[in-house]
Amino acid sequence: MTPHLLPLIASLFLSGFAVAAPAVSASAGASAAASAASASAAQTVAVSASSASAAASPASSAVSVSVAVSTDAASAAARARPSSSGSAPALPQETVPLASDDPNGILWLPDSDIIPTGQRGQLGGTVIGPQNVPIDLQNADLLAPPTTDHGEFMNAKWPFSLSHNRLQTGGWAREQNVNAMPIANSIAGVNMRLEPGAIRELHWHKTSEWTFIVKGQVQITAVNADGQNFIGVVNPGDLWFFPAGMPHSLQATDASPDGAEFILVFPDGAFSEDSTFLLTDWLAHVPKEVIAKNFQASIAAFDHLVDEQLYIFPSTPPPHNEQPPTSPQGKIPDPWTFAWSQVKPTQFSGGTFKAVDSTTFKASTEISAAEVTVEPGAMRELHWHPTQDEWSYFIGQGRVTIHAGTSAARTFDYEAGDVGFVPASLGHYVENTGNTTLHFLEIFNSDRVQDVSLSQWLALTPPELVQKHLDLPQDVLDKLTKNFKTKAVVIGPQ
Repeated sequence: MTPHLLPLIASLFLSGFAVAAPAVSASAGASAAASAASASAAQTVAVSASSASAAASPASSAVSVSVAVSTDAASAAARARPSSSGSAPALPQETVPLASDDPNGILWLPDSDIIPTGQRGQLGGTVIGPQNVPIDLQNADLLAPPTTDHGEFMNAKWPFSLSHNRLQTGGWAREQNVNAMPIANSIAGVNMRLEPGAIRELHWHKTSEWTFIVKGQVQITAVNADGQNFIGVVNPGDLWFFPAGMPHSLQATDASPDGAEFILVFPDGAFSEDSTFLLTDWLAHVPKEVIAKNFQASIAAFDHLVDEQLYIFPSTPPPHNEQPPTSPQGKIPDPWTFAWSQVKPTQFSGGTFKAVDSTTFKASTEISAAEVTVEPGAMRELHWHPTQDEWSYFIGQGRVTIHAGTSAARTFDYEAGDVGFVPASLGHYVENTGNTTLHFLEIFNSDRVQDVSLSQWLALTPPELVQKHLDLPQDVLDKLTKNFKTKAVVIGPQ
């Protein structure tokens, strides 16, 4: 062995010795301290290495290295530990650094009268190149993220304002799917507007459809595979649901001079509103002789069929209290509409919460939802959804941090008309960063609304075990155990 390798071997040996040394109990520490007082201040560790190589010099065939290891630090640590006579066990030594107390609040709001910079504390710097100031104002936590953000995470925000809008005579429609936000691979959404009387033509699609009315009133019609039919009127805050493959139509009433606007949700991230099955499009691609034979009529009866799809087109508003044709098979037994606006929400310290799923809206077997309000300064508590992806629609201003495990976290800022997405089991919260009540929808690809509350989980776990993880002050631990055994859901500002 060559002499220049010996310091390296000695260093590695001592590093291993320091890491592998077992923890010393309080009583053993006291004994060790007494022994150390009568022992030498240093001990010698001998490292011997012999070379079996024939090429090695005879003079270096056996080498001895002596290294002095101080015991002063170990003795001091042993003296600092409490006596074993106390009833409380000694807390373990820190194994990782403590979390930082650096402020990590949002640094500006969309209406702030500033030029945003990529700076937080001593980190970052100004923007000296071209800058889209309105976009940066809307995304403070992307330009100047909190220091708790870390690692890689896909974009989880999509403003409908960035979606291509399909303009028709009588209304418009714009969509969000995986082409716009790839992380949302299980749920897609459409924002649609109809003028009074305008019709979204008779159609169907491969996926089910769940809808929330934002403004106005819509009359829906539907028929199921058993030949049962249904007509319903849906008001602001109310819902409809169409199972996959079931034909239906939508028409804005004259209840509002502005018509209606609504959010349609589909449990398929690849869904496209431009790929639905339309009555006029189908018949435009069937020979007229076949159409005449199917309906037992003359070809001339179909002279006014259009050559391409109508999709959305203007019409006169439907009559009030219109009834469907009488079907010998009867009406659809479980209504495909639900008056969610009439359900009273549960009040919490920071806002309200109300859920709808197949236990209350029986027809909605594939999609469930929660409507949440959060007062200024309050927050939807830290939580996660065990197996359900969450598609969110914001009516107000909020901030969300998503924790993806493996130390990955990303913070997003949302405004009215924005869509968010949180994959199943990822921890998150929603904080109101505005000056008015935040209103948003949590929509899930499941027939049940489920979440796990972080505070409830800890409150229902043995406090000694929680303390070993978090080392909380006793009064905070007592408050957690006392006050959070039921879900806080929406927490008010301190």
